[in-house]
Amino acid sequence: MAAPCGEQIHREVQDYYGKVLQKSEDLKTNACVTSARPLPKAVRDALERIHEEVVARYYGCGLVIPECLASCQILDLGSGSGRDCYLLSQLVGEQGHVTGIDMTEGQVEVAKKHIAYHMDKFGYQKPNVEFLHGYMEKLGDAGLADESYDIIISNCVINLSPDKRAVLQEVYRVLKPGGEMYFSDVYASQRLNEAVRKHRVLWGECLAGALYWRDLYSIAEEVGFSPPCLVTASPITIGNKELEDIVGDCRFVSATFRLFKVPGSSRARPSQVIYNGGIVGHERELLFDANFTFKEGEVVDVDAEMAAILQSSRFAEEFLIRDSGANTATPQGCCRKEVKEKICDPFQLLELLAAPGSACRPSGTCGPPGCC
Repeated sequence: MAAPCGEQIHREVQDYYGKVLQKSEDLKTNACVTSARPLPKAVRDALERIHEEVVARYYGCGLVIPECLASCQILDLGSGSGRDCYLLSQLVGEQGHVTGIDMTEGQVEVAKKHIAYHMDKFGYQKPNVEFLHGYMEKLGDAGLADESYDIIISNCVINLSPDKRAVLQEVYRVLKPGGEMYFSDVYASQRLNEAVRKHRVLWGECLAGALYWRDLYSIAEEVGFSPPCLVTASPITIGNKELEDIVGDCRFVSATFRLFKVPGSSRARPSQVIYNGGIVGHERELLFDANFTFKEGEVVDVDAEMAAILQSSRFAEEFLIRDSGANTATPQGCCRKEVKEKICDPFQLLELLAAPGSACRPSGTCGPPGCC
C-alpha cells in the first residue's frame, strides 16, 4: 500500500480534526499539545479572555506569539478554532488585523461563531479578525494578495500538508518584504519510511507528515527565505505502544523557527548591534532565538544573516546597527558578545537543554547568563 496522495491526506486530516477529535484530550500523543512554559503576563491575561469552546478545540504544539506586534497584519495558517487568532487580535490592537485560514469547515465555523463575543470582550468597535475556509498550499484561491502580511504564523499544521514546499512558496508570496514567518511544528530525526507515512492516525497526530529537520533548511533556501532561526525545542513522546512500534527508532521534536523574507537589495555585513530595549514585555532582554539574546544596551556581534534580518524587518527601529569595524567604544560596564557557532539542529538543542548545569534558558534560548 502506497503512501496516501495529497487529496487523500487532506480528506483524512479534515475528518480527524472535524469528526474524530472533539477536544484536545482526544489526542493520542503529545505532538499537538503545547508544552508548559512560563508565559508573559500580557499573554496570560489575553488567553483568559478567549471563549472556552475555542480553547477546548485548540490543537497546537507551541506558542506562536512573536514580539513587536502592534498594528501588524497577521495571517494564521491552519487557524482551527481560532485560539491563536483571538490571542493575537488583542496584541496587534484595534489598528492591526488577523486573518485565519483553515481547511476544516467545522473548525472555521467554531472560530466565526465567536467573533462578536470576542470583539465585545476586547472593547473593539469593529472586528479585527476574519476566518477563511481554504488551503495553505493555495492561498491565492482564498483571495490573499501578494505582499499583504507583516507576519505569518502557524501552529503544528505544516506537517499536515502533503506539499511543504508549496506552503512555504505561498507564505513567501504573501509576506511583505522584511516580513516574518514565525511557526511551531513537528520535525523528525530522519526521513520517514512508508509505513509511517501511510498511517492515518499518525497523520492526524502530526507525526506521519513531519519534515526531516534538515529539509526545512534546504526548502527555505530554495524558496528565497533567509536561513531559518531556531527558537525553541520540546520533546515529543507517543505513549502508545502500537504507534511506537510503527515509528521505530525515529525521534520527533516540537520546534519553533523564524523565517524572514529579506529583500534582495539588503547587503548586510557582519555587524555590531545594540538593543534599545523598546519592545513591550521585552524591555530589558529580547530572546530572539536559540543563538541570539539581546540585552538592553549590550553590544552583540552578529553575522551578516542576522544583520540583514534586523535591518530589513520590523525590528529595525529597535536596534542600533553599525559595521563591525566601527571604532565605537563599548558601553561602560558591559562586554561584547561575539558570534559563536550556531545551533541549527532542534535535537541538539534538546540535548543542551537537558544537560546537567546547562546554560540554556528555560525558554529554550542558549547563552551565558549575564553579560560576560
